[in-house]
Amino acid sequence: MITVLAGGIGAAKFLEGLAAILPPEQITVIVNTGDDAEFHGLHVSPDIDTIMYTLAGVVNRETGWGIAGDTFQALEALRRLGAETWFQLGDQDLATHLHRTRRLRQGAPLGDVISELCQRYGVRCRILPMSNDPAPTRLRTSAGELSFQEYFVTLRQQPEVLEVDLSAAEDSQPAPGVIEAIINAQGVIVAPSNPMISIGPILAVPGIRDALRNTPAPVAAISPIIGGKALKGPADRMLQSLGLGASAVSVAELYRDFLDVFVLDDQDTALQPEVERNGMKVIVTQTIMSSAHAKQSLARTMIEFIQVMR
Repeated sequence: MITVLAGGIGAAKFLEGLAAILPPEQITVIVNTGDDAEFHGLHVSPDIDTIMYTLAGVVNRETGWGIAGDTFQALEALRRLGAETWFQLGDQDLATHLHRTRRLRQGAPLGDVISELCQRYGVRCRILPMSNDPAPTRLRTSAGELSFQEYFVTLRQQPEVLEVDLSAAEDSQPAPGVIEAIINAQGVIVAPSNPMISIGPILAVPGIRDALRNTPAPVAAISPIIGGKALKGPADRMLQSLGLGASAVSVAELYRDFLDVFVLDDQDTALQPEVERNGMKVIVTQTIMSSAHAKQSLARTMIEFIQVMR
């Protein structure tokens, strides 16, 4: 079994490549829920849904989120009724949120609901939330304290992030199966996701970081920063504003206590000695996933490394 820590579009792309070269049943994905939120009375899990839709083959390829060909008639009707509609929810997407909210209100744990949704969407990978408990990420920014979605969607990631508050994750418990998926894995991969707001909440859940330190499996991470920039999202700007420096080396430093190998893009070959001085092995390869072939090639590189390390 390969276990992947994941959040966001970069992780979804990597998982798509991984599921193409391995039997999906051999893949377990632990997903960030720090950006879960309630909209129009519905529980929305953006990272989980992005990964689920991608693995189901129904994701909107242009945006990287939502369902391809979705319509927005319900959202337009809500707008006419005076509701705030800044968070885009398509009509088919709403069905996912309606089902999830109904099941949660019936008392089903979030992990069980995700399993049900994956079965309905034909997703054969095992997707686990980092926690069944609410664990919202809060941000202290130049525009004041914000919820993640206020920062990310409403303000389009423009305010400077001064602090990432993961206290809710720190007070949560790992979802059933999460610790076992790390300890019993043949290999663990940290996907190329924002280290502060996608991977950071997962690592903040008590027990998960310890499991990564103690697992006998090799643990590898793929840098989401290439040439000092994030391909998508605010990771580079957040690293800079938090005083860490917008570099792949900064990401490696955040993971150094549990990491065996760090994967750099070809553009960052010159950073290899600096990462290795922190005690990690380094793989330098093409990490930009611009095609199905590129996604599968990166996934194959990771699997080959894991096989060698074992």
